[in-house]
Amino acid sequence: MSEDLRALVRRIQPGMTLALPVDYAGVSMAITGPLIRHGAGDLHLVCVPTGGLQVDQLIGAGLVRSVETSAVSLGEAGGAPRFNDAIKRGNIRVLDATCPAIHAGLMAAQKGVPFMPTRGLIGSDILSNRADWQVIQNPFATGDSIAVIPAIRPDIAIFHAPMADRDGNVWIGRRRELAAMAYAATQTLVTVERIVDHSLLADETTAAGTLPALYVEAIAKAPRGAWPYGLWGEYATDTDELIRYAAAARTAEGFAAYMEQEVRA
Repeated sequence: MSEDLRALVRRIQPGMTLALPVDYAGVSMAITGPLIRHGAGDLHLVCVPTGGLQVDQLIGAGLVRSVETSAVSLGEAGGAPRFNDAIKRGNIRVLDATCPAIHAGLMAAQKGVPFMPTRGLIGSDILSNRADWQVIQNPFATGDSIAVIPAIRPDIAIFHAPMADRDGNVWIGRRRELAAMAYAATQTLVTVERIVDHSLLADETTAAGTLPALYVEAIAKAPRGAWPYGLWGEYATDTDELIRYAAAARTAEGFAAYMEQEVRA
């Protein structure tokens, strides 16, 4: 099950739908460069539930067709420059969503049902921009409208975690959105800080926070693989690096220079 990064990215083919986690939940930045070099484009990205640096870099590299998200930003470093530029130029399509709606879509896929009902969208303008979201009548109560979100079934979920064991079980701690991604996706690719010899499921201290190998297609070891984002219990976010990227990526030329420097590094 353990592979190198190049083997992981070869599983990603043009036109696929990728689920990517929010910046604090274990973004696999280690896979971003190899994925860009791999060149599989026309991707649809599902941000769970928001996107950041990884999404911005994939867009800047020209690999993205569309993004379903409730936001894309670099947090304290400001807006996501290549995302914003692509929107202005009409180079990508954005499917505007909300955080609960994205989680509802993933839950529907996990449960094997075509949609999941949710109430929070009723009365919002977002429904007018999502033809694939519908409002139906509650079959169990007269005059009760409810929104329904179609199942989100990613081809591949990608994230970074502190550790996996040699059986392929991955410790995700309290980051249950990572489990939701894995349950909904056809394949899950994970990079980790380290691979341990003992079973994470057999250990009472880690079992509850472990994603079983059943839901994991392949793993690659990538120390500091979330950098410049932080990883819970391991290292903090490098905000200065995010600011450096944000400044460089304001132009296409600056983005290209930054990415070339990162590849050489």
